[in-house]
Amino acid sequence: MDYTDRLRRFAANDARLEEDLEAEEVVLDPKTVALVRLAALVAVGGAEPTYGSEVDDAVNAGATTAEIVDVLSATIPIVGLPSVVAAAPKLALALGFDPFDAREPG
Repeated sequence: MDYTDRLRRFAANDARLEEDLEAEEVVLDPKTVALVRLAALVAVGGAEPTYGSEVDDAVNAGATTAEIVDVLSATIPIVGLPSVVAAAPKLALALGFDPFDAREPG
């Protein structure tokens, strides 16, 4: 199915779309998919354990820590600073960093 058919099916909430998507390959590379999913997690205010899973997927797909943190900056114009501030500690913990530790890193 080409992208225009897929877009039409999304717009019409076609009942067969989910089934068809399971059978198709994703065009985006795994790293991009992982970073997009992290951005979506920030947007919906995801739970802390989910950040761990998505960060693991991103790292396994080749994303760097800097790229993962950049997802926060990139989502500010869409979700707003308060949503990003709420997500930051969850993302930090998923990366193995305690953002509330008073000691200097390193």
